[in-house]
Amino acid sequence: MEKPSVFLSIPQERHVLETEHFFVIRDGYPVSPGHSLIITKQLRNDYFALSPEELQELPEVIQLVKQNIEQSYRPDGYNLGMNCGEAAGQTVFHFHCHIIPRYAGDMESPRGGVRHCVAGKGYY
Repeated sequence: MEKPSVFLSIPQERHVLETEHFFVIRDGYPVSPGHSLIITKQLRNDYFALSPEELQELPEVIQLVKQNIEQSYRPDGYNLGMNCGEAAGQTVFHFHCHIIPRYAGDMESPRGGVRHCVAGKGYY
């Protein structure tokens, strides 16, 4: 029997915002202040399993989350991240998109951004 998604047990009081297909929470283990997760209301394994309607709505939700973050924080940039599959680091097999605010000076050299997900490949 498939284990139920931990995301489906998140109380609604933790939702920062909600749309037709998604809800948003602040990450429980944030990388930076304002780190948020966009999560599908319906269990979908990852980005590649989203319905056409969810795919259409996702860019709008990303913009809404950015606006929401900027009500409380003043980031200098963002990383958007989706881990699709165990080899990519996915540990919760329910679609979620990380919206990670970045701040000048939060790391010595941010050049390469998400390219650093494979050791030694971020610098070019």
